[in-house]
Amino acid sequence: MKTSRLQKIVKRTSPTRMFVVSFVILIFIGTVLLTLPISAKSRQFTNPVDALFTATSATCVTGLSVYDTFMHWSYFGQGVLLVLIQCGGLGLAAFATGLTLLVRRRIGIRHLVLARESAGGSNLDVISLLRIVVAFTFAVEALGALLLMARFVPLYGGLGVWASVFVSVSAFCNAGFDILSFIPGNSSLSAFNGDPLVTLTISTLIIIGSTGFVVFQDIYRKKISTRLHRQHVEKLSFHAQVCLRASLTLLVFGTVMLFILEYNNTYRDLNFFEKLNAAFFQSVNTRTAGFASVSIKQETDGAKLLTSFLMFIGGCPGSTAGGIKVTTLVVLFAAVKSTLCGEDTTTFLRHRFDPGMVYKSLTVVAFALVVSVLNVSLILALHHGVSILDAMIEAVSAFATVGLSASLTPTLHPLAKLALTLTMFIGRVGPVSFGVAILMRKKKSGSVLPEGRMLIG
Repeated sequence: MKTSRLQKIVKRTSPTRMFVVSFVILIFIGTVLLTLPISAKSRQFTNPVDALFTATSATCVTGLSVYDTFMHWSYFGQGVLLVLIQCGGLGLAAFATGLTLLVRRRIGIRHLVLARESAGGSNLDVISLLRIVVAFTFAVEALGALLLMARFVPLYGGLGVWASVFVSVSAFCNAGFDILSFIPGNSSLSAFNGDPLVTLTISTLIIIGSTGFVVFQDIYRKKISTRLHRQHVEKLSFHAQVCLRASLTLLVFGTVMLFILEYNNTYRDLNFFEKLNAAFFQSVNTRTAGFASVSIKQETDGAKLLTSFLMFIGGCPGSTAGGIKVTTLVVLFAAVKSTLCGEDTTTFLRHRFDPGMVYKSLTVVAFALVVSVLNVSLILALHHGVSILDAMIEAVSAFATVGLSASLTPTLHPLAKLALTLTMFIGRVGPVSFGVAILMRKKKSGSVLPEGRMLIG
């Protein structure tokens, strides 16, 4: 009887709402496990608010942490975080569905729609997409771990194996968690600032994870597979072209600007090529991952402002990255350009954007700005003496699920932690999905409303 009632509730629930609920369930399980004494090295209960904050940060692949991951959490606790990062990074529904498809089991249409919400694919391509999501993810993470082991194992023995696996998964899922504080004097990846093997491996994992599964499916089908079968190479989809062009532009822009702004500041002790490598690594991380090779707190105000801007944008849709997404930025850029040019339609690269897409982009940005401003205001109200830029980094980092912090997270007031916890959750599931899950109602037929006319600008 209870099972039948539960099945009816599930059937009535929209895929978007189920997607949001799946994250709530995962966060709840993670919070309970992290609260237990077995998860802490001290073998004592962890404060439930801190456990909730950490579980949300891991599930939403953010990286903000109240505690040092290696020093506070036991190996069991670190394992819990790794599972939360993996499931949260792929999307719980996409992860479970993909595993089912890999073992050739049957799956219903409803689960495919739910998986689409998580992975960002289309109805027609979702089965193929999910196979790529799971198989490709594990392959890339394994390769990344092997490359990191080449550096960590000779230096740290068996602990280097665990650190390599943990960092590889965290980097691909754009989580920003690491367990490298067992290295004396190390803060995140500061000890490897001049090590290309470590920084470039992690940067590559982050870029792959933040580009999006849909884009890689398109690249494989139209570029790689066609060449292997000696067929005509097709042109990438419009979505893939926009994602790749926008990501490359932001990556180069961030590298150049950080190189200039931090040349004589946090990079002053590095040689020219190490400075360039550090700027590139920080540009990659700032947009999505949250690993830090330098102290964010010691950056110049210009670098902090740039960091907030890049974090706010984030990565590509259907990926492990957060932020408003690069496609949203492109749509708004095209809308502004078209309006200033007196055009009635929004166009980009000889393609026209539907008005609904423009409205959705405006909604995402407006929602993100409001949430970020509210969080900044709350942090400043609860923490006297904190600069507005440091508070901005904390707030934007939470919404964009990046994880960079100006050393503010461990000192946050419980109310600020709870506010950022909700913000990380909204940032991961997406403002639109969150809003639809909360506010969606059945459509009602009504009369035609009069057109509202007013002056704009």
